[in-house]
Amino acid sequence: MNDFSSKFSFDDSANEEANICVVGVGGGGGNAINNMVEKGIRGNVEFIAINTDAQALNENRAPQKIQAGRNLTSGLGAGARPNVGAEAVEESSNEIKQALDGYDMAFVTAGMGGGTGTGGAPVVASIARDLDILTVAIVTKPFECEGKRRMDTALEGIELLRDNVDTLIVIPNERLLDIADEGT
Repeated sequence: MNDFSSKFSFDDSANEEANICVVGVGGGGGNAINNMVEKGIRGNVEFIAINTDAQALNENRAPQKIQAGRNLTSGLGAGARPNVGAEAVEESSNEIKQALDGYDMAFVTAGMGGGTGTGGAPVVASIARDLDILTVAIVTKPFECEGKRRMDTALEGIELLRDNVDTLIVIPNERLLDIADEGT
């Protein structure tokens, strides 16, 4: 054994693929999941949709779906109230923990400004971080034309999210128009 190899050991497990999930929270996050599934994104990635709106969740293409806050919202959504979205996701935290357990990295996606995504995404991110999962959030801000109140709600949710993720990427919806296909 040479001097170098006696002082260092190498972790061969680093060559293993990371277990990655994409978690769409709320309507905007669910739409992002649908787009990824439709585009055929493959590899070592799993898709999970979380929503308070049972009908929207039923139509989602994610293989794994979690209806948040069954008792709180009765499947009717959070009504653009982030506090309801947060409480609904907290109600379903055990189911979410089970779904996230075993992943190395989680991408949390949501449209900010409404109820479930804005209130629920920070809770989902916190659950992931508590499980020692590297957590990246990719969220959108509302269009300016959606009004100051919705934008303020979004910004409050983004700040809560910032405290619960390793990396935060915020995309203004206006920017999405610049890069979207003409037929979109």
